[in-house]
Amino acid sequence: MGAKKLSELQLELLKVYSFNPSNEDLVNIKTMLAKYFANKLTNNVQKAMDENNITNDDLENWLNEKS
Repeated sequence: MGAKKLSELQLELLKVYSFNPSNEDLVNIKTMLAKYFANKLTNNVQKAMDENNITNDDLENWLNEKS
């Protein structure tokens, strides 16, 4: 398996760690990243729903389907 390059995000996070942030700062950074990616996912799901005429009721039905 070949070596993989670090992504731009990983490189930026390494820069943050070089400043030796406190545990509180790390928790806040983690929270900000989680909110950012959750928001991005929500927007992508909403876009897919709009493009495919999927309603919230459709999603609820799918979530409650029995396997």
